[in-house]
Amino acid sequence: MSFADTLTITAPADFHVHLRQGALSELVTGHVRLGGFTLAYVMPNLTPPIKNTEEALLYKAQLQAIDPVVEYLMTLYLSPELTPNEIRKAKRAGIVGVKSYPRGVTTNSDGGIESYEAYYPIFRAMEEEDMVLNLHGEIPSAPSDPTSNICVLNAEPSFLPHLIKLHAAFPKLRIVLEHATTRAAVECVKNLGDTVACTITAHHLALTVDDWAGQSWHFCKPVAKFPDDRQALREVVKEGHHRFFLGSDSAPHPPTKKATATPSQPCAAGVYTSPILLPLVAHLLESFGSLDKLEGFVSGNGRAFYQRPAKAAAQKTVLRRVGGKKVDAKWAKGDEEVVPFWAEKEIGWEIVPEA
Repeated sequence: MSFADTLTITAPADFHVHLRQGALSELVTGHVRLGGFTLAYVMPNLTPPIKNTEEALLYKAQLQAIDPVVEYLMTLYLSPELTPNEIRKAKRAGIVGVKSYPRGVTTNSDGGIESYEAYYPIFRAMEEEDMVLNLHGEIPSAPSDPTSNICVLNAEPSFLPHLIKLHAAFPKLRIVLEHATTRAAVECVKNLGDTVACTITAHHLALTVDDWAGQSWHFCKPVAKFPDDRQALREVVKEGHHRFFLGSDSAPHPPTKKATATPSQPCAAGVYTSPILLPLVAHLLESFGSLDKLEGFVSGNGRAFYQRPAKAAAQKTVLRRVGGKKVDAKWAKGDEEVVPFWAEKEIGWEIVPEA
């Protein structure tokens, strides 16, 4: 087997993942390592959301009980209950970041924010404590407002002035614009300082608007955009820009919430990639001539920004090229099941089991 048929990646890290709670968490948490990753940056939008240090530490203990091998980096949900003192307490407890959701834009974001100015004391404390602010970068749609022209296709570009303003107000605050989907977002982040970074998902490297319009399994927030937007994501990955890295936004939902929709229960937003994540990213990067950027994208860039360098004895994940292998149609445990992205499609790489 030639070198071209194998790849060895040091300490892959997923800097945006949803691990849910209860029985669904029991199913999906182990998929982080199954997909080739040893670090998970965990989102706090549970029911109810993770709003303080004690809740974050309890959630971390629950995840560690399922799979103690993965390093879980915990976050808090930006809410009115959060205080500067709680930020300092969270920092001492090892909490890494705070996630901001505009109200109503995605799963479990009903308690999201409507104005950033009210949180400036929080951001100042975060800047002092060197915590990370993670931004879901969309403006909520307002279909009932005849003066509004915001919808899922322009919600991200409409948000970017807020990112610019936050960076100007808190230039030392590390900020991550999550799951970019547009050329405008890529260019905005590139033009800001070294304290601003951006995650890119595997599915946004693959999809455009045509792929989710009428296809519930590809529906997520933010939605995939136009072919030129996808091209911009691919270009910045191919460039190897050090402030762009993988955050999968892997978001599991029961099939009943993805495959069916009613006026009272719309299709759930989320694409699930965790169990195939590293092979999928390798497959996609190879498709646009960027396989040589794989380790930087899935490990080095994000670890540098989050100040989590791989340890000297860090786990090495080995990928090998395969032909004709198809992704499983679903994963199940007990009464819970999830359908992955790329289900029943061929994938060109697989993880070599540890000896």
